[in-house]
Amino acid sequence: MNNWSDTTITIIGISLMFVMTTAGSAMVFFFRKVMSDRFKRITLGFAAGVMIAASVWSLLNPAIEEAELLGIAGWIPAGIGFALGGLFLLVVDNLLPHLHIGEKKPEGIKTSLKRSTMLIFAVTLHNIPEGLAVGLAFGLALQAGTPIAIMSAFGLAIGIGLQNFPEGAAISLPLKQEGMSSGKAFMYGTLSGVAEPVFAVIGLVLATQLTAIMPWFLAFAAGAMIYVVVEELIPEAQLGEHSNIGTIAVMFGFVVMMILDVALG
Repeated sequence: MNNWSDTTITIIGISLMFVMTTAGSAMVFFFRKVMSDRFKRITLGFAAGVMIAASVWSLLNPAIEEAELLGIAGWIPAGIGFALGGLFLLVVDNLLPHLHIGEKKPEGIKTSLKRSTMLIFAVTLHNIPEGLAVGLAFGLALQAGTPIAIMSAFGLAIGIGLQNFPEGAAISLPLKQEGMSSGKAFMYGTLSGVAEPVFAVIGLVLATQLTAIMPWFLAFAAGAMIYVVVEELIPEAQLGEHSNIGTIAVMFGFVVMMILDVALG
């Protein structure tokens, strides 16, 4: 990557998240059955571990460092921004009509939307902070203008992309199981990943244009991600018997994301 420009690496990193979701959705053409409960626990646990590590190394730590460079006590934007991120997801979670995979009763305000649409909304809900986090990380890296900063942001994009692959399959396979054609199930699975590059671009713009409040945005993204982890991913990774496999997957995901951040950053 030494010959690639920072802009090229940023575009590849942001695109990677969507590409991995699309690749996962394509599994609908190769498998007829839905994921096993065991595999779901592993993938959800892995995603949770990645997001926890990303929240600490890629978002909260930089938020504290950026705040101190601006002459602000690091814990102030880190704590308040983190709380606001969780509060934002709490409000959206209670307003946006969505349906989690395997559930029969939708959440949010009552609506006549189709089941498939609400399934996509459920995934989109936790894709928002992931995309925002990657965009903010690249925005911060572009400001720093150093290869280490760019590779650190790229490491975050890789980590998010890795957990997007099974996420895409987790959308498309159940839709096919419910009677939808493979092509249509693939399309819906792919659409579920659109929110990430969109919010990544939003995060990138915010980071480059509103540098004075960058620490607050970083902490906000961290709080939103942790809300998703605690509200959705970890509880679902612990369902059923032998839940220790979900716990191990969380730890593995955490280590993978930590290594990506430290090794590349």
